[in-house]
Amino acid sequence: MTKSTLLNRVLLLLGVGLLALVVSPDNCPADDAKGTRPAIYDPAMDGEKQVVAALAQAKKEGKRVLIQFGANWCIWCHRLHGLFKSDETVAAELKRDYVLILVDVDKTHNHAMVEKYNAEKLGLPSLVVLDADGKHVKTQNTDALEEGDHHSPVKVMAFLKEFAPKR
Repeated sequence: MTKSTLLNRVLLLLGVGLLALVVSPDNCPADDAKGTRPAIYDPAMDGEKQVVAALAQAKKEGKRVLIQFGANWCIWCHRLHGLFKSDETVAAELKRDYVLILVDVDKTHNHAMVEKYNAEKLGLPSLVVLDADGKHVKTQNTDALEEGDHHSPVKVMAFLKEFAPKR
């Protein structure tokens, strides 16, 4: 490897690292020209109470709980939520096997839950799967489910199927 190639790789890695440091609500790109998105996370909701209600429903219906940690300013949170609603196959899988809850983690809201499920270092959105008894099954960084500027329906489906309840 030439010195020039090595230098280019180092500069690229430094640039990626700096980019990760500057992503915040203040500079997160908007989906539309006005820079607004509908609120999908309720900052007034207590995440623990959401989980308790979701577990009761999951137990009754033989499903798992899927927690999507995120914030209203997060473009990737909106993109994933959009896929959950717009892709018929993904939406059907969610409806059949999961109780989905969106837990707001803006600033320090619901921070204890983020720590509890080891989602604090993963970025947003983060997914957590719980079985109907509340046992922690999986914490997933959604970067692995991305493809370009969106989440891959194929990768998301594979994740959902892998952690769906065994029937």
